[in-house]
Amino acid sequence: MTIDHQSKILSNRYLALDVLRGMTIAFMIIVNTPGSWSNLYGPLAHADWHGFTPTDLVFPTFLFVVGNAMSFALKKLNEMKPNDFYKKVFKRAALIFLIGWLLNYFPFFDYNEAGEMVAVKLSEVRLLGVLQRIALAYLLAALVVYWTGERGAWIVSIAALIAYWPIMYFFGDAGDPYSLTGNAQIKLDLAVIGEKRMYIGEGIPFDPEGILSTLTSMVNVLAGFIVGKFIQKKGNTSATVQTLVIGGVALLALAYLWDLGFPINKKIWTSSYVLLTVGWDLILLGGLIFLVELQKLTKWTYFFQAFGRNPLILYVCSGVVITIFSIIPVGETTFKGWIYSNFFTSWLGPKNASFLFSIAYMLLIWLIGLWMDKKKIYIKV
Repeated sequence: MTIDHQSKILSNRYLALDVLRGMTIAFMIIVNTPGSWSNLYGPLAHADWHGFTPTDLVFPTFLFVVGNAMSFALKKLNEMKPNDFYKKVFKRAALIFLIGWLLNYFPFFDYNEAGEMVAVKLSEVRLLGVLQRIALAYLLAALVVYWTGERGAWIVSIAALIAYWPIMYFFGDAGDPYSLTGNAQIKLDLAVIGEKRMYIGEGIPFDPEGILSTLTSMVNVLAGFIVGKFIQKKGNTSATVQTLVIGGVALLALAYLWDLGFPINKKIWTSSYVLLTVGWDLILLGGLIFLVELQKLTKWTYFFQAFGRNPLILYVCSGVVITIFSIIPVGETTFKGWIYSNFFTSWLGPKNASFLFSIAYMLLIWLIGLWMDKKKIYIKV
């Protein structure tokens, strides 16, 4: 991890990408830190299983912008000797994976049924997660691009999406291969990772960032790379915007057609889900290029640039700070509980209080990002 105090670090980005990255981080923080998980507006909750909500677009969009940024970075990486390239890419992936695992481990202790503080067992720390998925998807995508180029990225993406369908179908339960308990992903994770190191938010050991769906999440990164190369070749023009929007609409239509046989599902990252999310990302990016690069409507963008210039560290910070807030005791509750009850639920209804808390928390993290940007501190991993 390096800290660069020079603004030249931003020279390989274009404003629309910074804004899209910043919007993604801001929305990630909002949906990850409600005041109460029991009081969410529908669009701010993930689909229970099959289906799609705006929240389900956030994570794949982050992968998309990782690939988009990769289309700039790999110009330099491709000039490296193979050993230097592999060292840099594997080191970056390993560091991101480790940070994600440490976030799962943090704050390194828990309370037992008697209320006593006990150390968290390393053998029971969740292995996978959001940053771990980013690390693995980035690694696979970088290798694909390095070995096969842009044409290979197209071929591998299409092959991965097509292959994932029969894998899920034939290795899942015969009755319902796409169910929570019967899908191929949960079977592989239970066999390789073990239930003690898996996510249990669904009520059973099941990891939405499981091993098998890394195959399709990689495609979101490759899509971002392909789109980034396209924009670099064609420029920020009306024709580029038109192509992105038309391509996005076409992918949405194809996604819903595929949904008839292979349901749109974030938690097992189905192929139809990838097409849907990439389609929306193309439309969003096309719209941002039109507004920011062509119409020069940039006065509103700085808010998101503050997030977009330090995305990884601000995401990590958002997880660490809310965890600290949740373990500091204040009377019979925690610091987070005290803030929530005194400043939000005391005068708002349950859902509004929960939503406004998440907005306020996002603004707190934004202030950290603002300070870092003003100090020209940009942390690269």
